[in-house]
Amino acid sequence: MAVDRGDAGPVTRALVLHPDIRTAPSARLPENALAEAIALAQALPGLEVVEGLIVRLPKAKAGMLFGSGKVGELGAAIRAADVELVLIDGPVTPVQQRNLEREWDVKLLDRTGLILEIFADRARTREGVLQVELAALSYQRTRLVRAWTHLERQRGGLGFVGGPGETQIEADRRAIDTQMVRLRRQLEKVSRTRELHRAARRKVPFPVVALVGYTNAGKSTLFNRLTGANVLARDMLFATLDPTMRAVRLPMGKDVILSDTVGFISDLPTQLVAAFRATLEEVLEADLIVHVRDIAHPETEEQARNVRDILADLGVGPQTALIELWNKADLLPEAQRAALAQRAGARDDVFLGSAVTGEGLEALFAVMTALLDDTRHSAELDLTYAEGRARAWLHAHVQVIEERETDTGHHIQVVWTDRQKRSFESLRRSS
Repeated sequence: MAVDRGDAGPVTRALVLHPDIRTAPSARLPENALAEAIALAQALPGLEVVEGLIVRLPKAKAGMLFGSGKVGELGAAIRAADVELVLIDGPVTPVQQRNLEREWDVKLLDRTGLILEIFADRARTREGVLQVELAALSYQRTRLVRAWTHLERQRGGLGFVGGPGETQIEADRRAIDTQMVRLRRQLEKVSRTRELHRAARRKVPFPVVALVGYTNAGKSTLFNRLTGANVLARDMLFATLDPTMRAVRLPMGKDVILSDTVGFISDLPTQLVAAFRATLEEVLEADLIVHVRDIAHPETEEQARNVRDILADLGVGPQTALIELWNKADLLPEAQRAALAQRAGARDDVFLGSAVTGEGLEALFAVMTALLDDTRHSAELDLTYAEGRARAWLHAHVQVIEERETDTGHHIQVVWTDRQKRSFESLRRSS
């Protein structure tokens, strides 16, 4: 039964289970995976995690994920703790979900369902809301088997004519498909608007700095320290979902556009990959990426590897400058902090510090300022008619002062930075 919190609303008691399956080995320790799953659950308002358990399995069972003995054992624990919701840190098939809910008489969510719930709670912008709705519909479409179990015995249709149960499922599937088409069209409009905004920003003489990192690494805290903005910054996974952008002056006097992005996470559900990509498109436009790492986390190396893999998948190449802030140094024991300071000091792209206390940020800001040398120069270019792609790139990315047609093509006067000049020359060579 949900516990009433007065003004805060009812609380749902939840049990978190992390299946440690021997046939699906992971690089992560199960204890750390469970801790992240509990943190995910705690990020959802109205949930009280009463316990978290690692369930070790030789292999996943097709019908109920766990063996019958373990199902009975867990069912007894669920009833004893008066649990209403079970969260399973991993994929659960529709059949497994239906069978376990029947057996335990509770609501069940897998990792995908939980993250969708968090995203739905966090989304604020129009695009964020649409992306979450689309991801949720994609997820629900695979779950229709659960909604119509009461019609299972009526499915004895012949040939192409199914029974009433099958007909209802197909009708629901068509309704979901129709809604997904509508959402995709709305998203295309929103995306075109965002592209217009990005095109306008490209012509503003301010470089773009994107803060990226694993969820709860401290990006929003750093963003707030730089901008004075009141962005939600808590010790909570997915505290930021929609990208936030602000014009800000760095302490050394450099004006930049700062972008705070959604936190990355391992094993991102398939349905949310597209939503992540759309949200992270701002990163591709960045002149500088600041990778904020929670250096005090026991899996900081695995988290950093995950972030680097996602950046590579997005298409962020070596031409984009990237530096690291090893954040939360204030949480480290003195000996470990000294050792990490020595490692960071040996590199010119790593800084050890704390967005909370401000430690180490002065050196970070100085290097950011140096890397963002965006002095603008005037240049005149002659392009042939065959170089239509290069001409389009100039109009999209730099300030075109004047353009006139010549016998062989176009004579264009531009104002650009050295970085934009290098990008243009690289594009021209590859064409």
